[in-house]
Amino acid sequence: MGVFEELQARGLLAQLTNEDKIRELVNEGKAVFYIGFDPTADSLHIGHFMALCLMKRLQMAGNKPIALLGGGTAMIGDPSGKTDMRKMLTKEEIDHNIECFKKQMSRFIDFSDGKALLVNNADWLLKLNYVDVLREAGPYFSVTNMLRAECFKQRMERDGGLTFLEFNYMIMQSYDFLELYRKYGCNLQFGGDDQWSNMLGGRELIRKKLGKDDAEAMTQVLLLNSEGKKMGKTVSGAVWLDPDKTSPYDFYQYWRNVDDADVLKCLRMLTFLPLEQIDEMDKWEGAQLNQAKEILAFELTKLVHGEEEANKAQNAARAIFSGADSADMPTVKITEDMMRDGKIDILGILVEAGLCASRSEARRAVEQGGVSVNDSKITDVKTLYGTDDLKGEGLVVRRGKKNFKKVLM
Repeated sequence: MGVFEELQARGLLAQLTNEDKIRELVNEGKAVFYIGFDPTADSLHIGHFMALCLMKRLQMAGNKPIALLGGGTAMIGDPSGKTDMRKMLTKEEIDHNIECFKKQMSRFIDFSDGKALLVNNADWLLKLNYVDVLREAGPYFSVTNMLRAECFKQRMERDGGLTFLEFNYMIMQSYDFLELYRKYGCNLQFGGDDQWSNMLGGRELIRKKLGKDDAEAMTQVLLLNSEGKKMGKTVSGAVWLDPDKTSPYDFYQYWRNVDDADVLKCLRMLTFLPLEQIDEMDKWEGAQLNQAKEILAFELTKLVHGEEEANKAQNAARAIFSGADSADMPTVKITEDMMRDGKIDILGILVEAGLCASRSEARRAVEQGGVSVNDSKITDVKTLYGTDDLKGEGLVVRRGKKNFKKVLM
């Protein structure tokens, strides 16, 4: 099975412009492909993780990835899939986010010896003269066709509509493909299905401006089928790859708790386990599905945070579910300034432990019977804990069946 056929079998491909040519490029290791990442936060998240896994697969097959950091496009903001205009970031914020992205990407992609490129579109977009852009790209874009694009429709139907600032995003992304083709011979672009119109724009710009036809491999692929998009959006922006934003344990627990119906999809799309091994799991039922979830959670945590952290997370999760104690259990420290007269109430503990976002949410959790401390259900929102309770082994605080933290001083 070639890598192209494996991508299909794993359910990663949804729409292509030239399947035969793409198959040839990918299977023969001749693809020079790019995926764009706009640095709108200081960490990559699960939505990016899917793309990074794809890049890793293709690089392992001899293809050359280009990770395009959107230092220029992030100055505008992509309207695709958004109901409101993105917050405009300063150049300093964008530069900081780019540095964070670079460190995280190196865990997935081998940038040594020219095996992959890390490129920032600010290097060309921020130097462009607006009139030059209009003259170079403007003649090849139909406003009528642009307004039909799915990436604009949702914004057009809302009050306030689509800003002219965002309307330019398609041209900027298309210009990226043109520039990458000119500089690096980039012949393939991957992206999520909300990017399809933007991707086609880049393909058409190259074909019309440079007179390159489809036979020259100016082809593009749509990354992620509808199921992949759904899973990506479920966690996008909530589960981060930065361990300071989402701990390895919480990352593990997210995947350990996926719905039964999604386990095999996630295993196929995101792990590097052989398809034959995953296909065997199709027969698993009941308790065996929990074993499949453990495998999924371990493999993905190992990929993002390393095998040591994956083992710690798995040991902690198993200890919690078996009722045993574990040094690997995720912990939170309560300091004296969080307490009043040497005491802290259960609502404060839930918030400080990150098990609830606010005291009002914590109050509802307690009142609904969803909170326990050291396996004892807490029903009084005024329950207090002192320094003696928090020293030594501390408290194991549980919200619901699957969210735990050890609380210590």
